Amino acid sequence: MSKKKVLVAMSGGVDSSAAALLLRQQGYACDGAMLKLYSGEVEGTCCSADDAEDARQAATRLGMRFYVFNETARFRRCVMDKFVAEYGAGRTPNPCIDCNRELKFGALLDRALTLGYDYIATGHYARVDLDETTGKYRLLRGAERRKDQSYVLYQLTQRQLAHLLLPVGDYDKPAIRDKARQAGLDNADKGDSQDICFVPDGDYVAFLQRQGLTLTPGDFLDEAGRVLGRHRGLPCYTIGQGKGLGVAVGRHVYVLEKDRDRNAIVLGDDSALYASSLLASHVNWISGQIPAAPVRCAAKTRYSQVETPCTAYPLPDGGLRVVFDQPQRAITAGQAVVLYDGDEVLGGGTIEKSE
Repeated sequence: MSKKKVLVAMSGGVDSSAAALLLRQQGYACDGAMLKLYSGEVEGTCCSADDAEDARQAATRLGMRFYVFNETARFRRCVMDKFVAEYGAGRTPNPCIDCNRELKFGALLDRALTLGYDYIATGHYARVDLDETTGKYRLLRGAERRKDQSYVLYQLTQRQLAHLLLPVGDYDKPAIRDKARQAGLDNADKGDSQDICFVPDGDYVAFLQRQGLTLTPGDFLDEAGRVLGRHRGLPCYTIGQGKGLGVAVGRHVYVLEKDRDRNAIVLGDDSALYASSLLASHVNWISGQIPAAPVRCAAKTRYSQVETPCTAYPLPDGGLRVVFDQPQRAITAGQAVVLYDGDEVLGGGTIEKSE
């Protein structure tokens, strides 16, 4: 019987290279592929010339063919342009989630299946499992909780999970580096990439301005509507921010709200940042089925957050209401709320507002 064929998404980093190594050791027939997403050649981006060369060298070392697929137009349309539009609308987007949906598990999977591959694989620290009882695929956390990346994968579908392998999800980072060293991979000790590949210096406000987004100064207000000072423009701030505000009110204040209608930033005490529930849109249930009743589970509203007990209420319009057992701090429109049942990711959606 012929070997199953896998197209491994390779970024030039150790995780994706180790994914290819592990799959080769498991007997799969593997080739490597890099998605050319961003035309900038700044070091620290996920598709710089150096990263492409690192990925190619790892593929050669492992005896695999290596492809580069140009997806710059789709990346700009679906990720970069959306990033700018969301900030312009007063929200705080997560471009890595959009990239996973549109590029890694959209464009790359489509190409792989067209070319006759059985699976794609990535270096994400998460796991895929088939529930023999239900016949449904499940997305599980990575075995190493501190490195778990399941939060950014909540939009995966049954079709995608059926064609996805996540081999590094059973290991922690030191073990992955050890395996890469033992195999003689040159990138075994390479540092992790930046969170936002197209903003490698971290100055997203300057990036937004280069993309044509105009910053319109406005008022800092307290919760009673009194003017406290002037802000530089809504995109310069995020919910919960307490530093770099440039306003003196005699106490420590935080960004509570970005009011687009008034072009105002509402400031107040930390205690005012807590909310007991939220509404989300663009909801994905990984099982492919919307639950018929409220779901007791746990949720987190930020990548680095520890999940907290809640009840998730599917809404008639396809949206989601999440009610937390304990109020949560700085729930931010544009970010993702992701639902967990133990190690299993149930799904999630885009936060619209807190309540």
